[in-house]
Amino acid sequence: MSATPLKGKPVAARLRAEVAERVAALGDRPVGLATLLVGDDEASQVYVGGKHKAAVATGLVSLDERLPADASQADVIAAVERLNADDSVDGMIVQLPLPNGLDGEAAVEAIDPRKDADGLHPHSLGRLVLGQPGPVPATPQGIMEMLSFYDIETSGKTAVVVGRSFLVGKPMALLLGAKGVDATATVAHSRTPELAALCRTADILVAAIGRPEMIAAEFVKPGAAVIDVGINRTEDGLVGDVAYDEVAEVAAAVSPVPGGVGPLTIACLLRNTVMLAEMSAR
Repeated sequence: MSATPLKGKPVAARLRAEVAERVAALGDRPVGLATLLVGDDEASQVYVGGKHKAAVATGLVSLDERLPADASQADVIAAVERLNADDSVDGMIVQLPLPNGLDGEAAVEAIDPRKDADGLHPHSLGRLVLGQPGPVPATPQGIMEMLSFYDIETSGKTAVVVGRSFLVGKPMALLLGAKGVDATATVAHSRTPELAALCRTADILVAAIGRPEMIAAEFVKPGAAVIDVGINRTEDGLVGDVAYDEVAEVAAAVSPVPGGVGPLTIACLLRNTVMLAEMSAR
């Protein structure tokens, strides 16, 4: 078996076209996305740059707020509050992780929920738990779009999400188990007993554990769809949490790294932002 590669670019292109149409439908009302980057982490700078490039390409107004690596927690909260008060900002994100010594969760909690473009504020996550409308965490939202685009059936299927972060793992399981999606989702992690055996029960396996190529062929049910969320920098370059080549011999479909989930995260961030703008325009 040679798995179908679940490439993110065609899915992201469709999402960006949707965002551009919705921005245009707002007429002369600009849609503003702000990012707050603290420090000079190279990877974070690349991610933020990609977000701004995509925002401008879809018709959004982009605001790039930066603080030095020695910024205090008070400096970070003050910057978030300035963006909260800026009427030109419809959606904003704090680029995570923050430098050592700073509290990323506190920074996210300082965001006005009405401007939560990443869908990570406790208010947004609570609405997700309750099945209420609101911004949905961008990466899990993008994965759901990927499954739909590639016609991967979810109803009645077993899903295992490896990783329990509030960024991906927990909201991913909620989306997979939501009414209308109807998968039976389990959240696993590095301390789950017999992890490989549990993963082999999954028709849909989502790897978001942050360990390079941890998910090997023995973790995968033949014919499963495997979504790799991991981005790990190694001496050989970027790799995911999935050992792609060997898993591709077992699975029916696998997302590559790079080129899989990454573009969808940015596209769904833009979609959340235009949704927030639409809500504030009502």
